[in-house]
Amino acid sequence: MATKLDQVVPFGRSLWEYELIFSLTEEDLTKRILSCADGPASFNAELKQQGVTVTSVDPLYQFSGPEIAQRFEDCYEQVFSQIRNTVDDFSWIYHRDPDDLLKNRRRALQSFVQDYEQGRKEARYIIASLPDLPFPDISFDLALCSHFLFLYTDHFTLEFHLRSIEEMLRVAGEVRIFPLLTLSGDYSPYLGAVSDHLCKQGYIVIIEPVAYELQKGGNEMMRIVKAGV
Repeated sequence: MATKLDQVVPFGRSLWEYELIFSLTEEDLTKRILSCADGPASFNAELKQQGVTVTSVDPLYQFSGPEIAQRFEDCYEQVFSQIRNTVDDFSWIYHRDPDDLLKNRRRALQSFVQDYEQGRKEARYIIASLPDLPFPDISFDLALCSHFLFLYTDHFTLEFHLRSIEEMLRVAGEVRIFPLLTLSGDYSPYLGAVSDHLCKQGYIVIIEPVAYELQKGGNEMMRIVKAGV
């Protein structure tokens, strides 16, 4: 049974999850990182506590912390009722069960909200949305996109995906995207067209396994770099 959503939901992941889903190394975390469609992830907040600055962008940041938290409360039951009805479609290695997953999502949200206002003052949370980013060319070393592109294939066109990825490649030397599955748990039908287009543009596109899986089979990311870099 596919998960069906009317819109992008404001769920956030932790630093621990980002490290796994993007195969982030200690060296990666010393780079200039842009995290796109970051939502209420605690990735930025947790790294700030370690003295690392990350830039997160999302249109969600037009709202206050309490408003974002309320949006989470308004929509989480729609998602988790479906997850509870389709538990066999998920891998419960990193989260014990749906209740544990919800607890972890709430923990990430709480960490995000506690950091959010200070982060906005420090320009770590910026109101912006793909496929238009308000940064000069190659402002970052690494751009990440978690649980947006490919996952919401039914909500966004192939053209939107291509423009979004090209925009991330304009502002960063490397792009990583996770997951490659849609909400239905199938590989996005855009994967082939995206890979072909980028290869023709002179990029190297690598589909590689990662050490994280929630959707069964959803343990791969796309890594994109310029040929010769």
